[in-house]
Amino acid sequence: MRFAVLGAGAVGCYYGGMLARHGHDVVFIGRPSHVAAMNQDGLRMQSQAFDVRLPVRAATQIEAAASADVMLVCVKSTDTAEAARTLGQVLAPHALVVSLQNGVDNAALLRAGIAQAVICAAVYVASEMAGPGHLLHHGRGDLAIEASPHSEALASVLRAAQIPTQIAADVNATLWQKLILNCAFNAVSAIVQLPLGAMAHRDALRETMREVVAECLAVAAAEGVRFEDDAARFVEQIEATIPGGQYSSTAQDLARGKHSEIDFLNGAIVRRGMIAGIATPANRTLHTLVKLLEAKPAAYA
Repeated sequence: MRFAVLGAGAVGCYYGGMLARHGHDVVFIGRPSHVAAMNQDGLRMQSQAFDVRLPVRAATQIEAAASADVMLVCVKSTDTAEAARTLGQVLAPHALVVSLQNGVDNAALLRAGIAQAVICAAVYVASEMAGPGHLLHHGRGDLAIEASPHSEALASVLRAAQIPTQIAADVNATLWQKLILNCAFNAVSAIVQLPLGAMAHRDALRETMREVVAECLAVAAAEGVRFEDDAARFVEQIEATIPGGQYSSTAQDLARGKHSEIDFLNGAIVRRGMIAGIATPANRTLHTLVKLLEAKPAAYA
C-alpha cells in the first residue's frame, strides 16, 4: 500500500516509519532539514526496542503525495485548513485521508476542503525529533480510529505494521478524551519545561490539573459529550499512562522557539466555554501563559 505523510515530525515519522519498516511505500513531506537528512541517510528510528535507519523517500512539496492510497495528515492544527486546500488538488480520488492530529475539529476542516474520504484518529505516542531525520520514541504508539467503510482494512494494515489499532465506537468522545489529556498536561509541561515525572510539588500540580479537567468535562458535557470518570480519575490516568520522561509536544515547540497548538487545546476549551456560558479560568490561565512564552523569541529577536 502506498502511504504519504504530510508533516514529517514526531508523529508522522513514527507512524510512517513503522509502515516503511514493514515494507510499505511511504513518502514523507516535511521541512527541508528533515527531508534532506532522510533522503541522504534515511530515517533513523530510535526506540527502546530497536535503533534502525530506514531508506525512505522524502520531499518538501505536497505533489509527492499524488500516487498515495492513504494520506496521513500530521501537520499542526493551525495548518489544517491550508492542508485541505492543497490536498484536494493533489490526491487521487480514491485516496483515504487520515487525520493524526490533536484537537477535535481537524476532520471537519479537512472534509470541508476535499472530496476524498476522511477519517480521524486519536493518537497515543510519546516521541520527538532528536535532530534532522532522527526520531526518538519514548513509548506507546497506539491509535483509535474512526469507524467507516475503510476502517477495518486500514486497521488490519496498521496492526500488521505493529501499530496497535482499535476502531472507536464513539470517536468524538475518544478525541475529547485525548483533548482533555492534552489540556491537563501539555501547557504545564511547556511552562516548566519538564516531563510529568520530573515535576516537583506533585500534590499542587494534581489539584491544578483537576481544575483544568473539570472545566473540560463541563464544556464537553455542554456539547453532549459525557464521561463516567470524574476529574480526579482523569488525572490518575494521565499520570499512569504518560511515559515519565516525555515532554509534551507544546513543551517541545516552545523549546525550539516555535508556535504551538495551544489555541486548539486549552484555547479551544476557553472559546467553547464562552459559547456555552461556562467559566474556564484554569484553562484560560494556562493558555495565556503559553501564548506569552510563545511571544518571547519574537520580542528579543
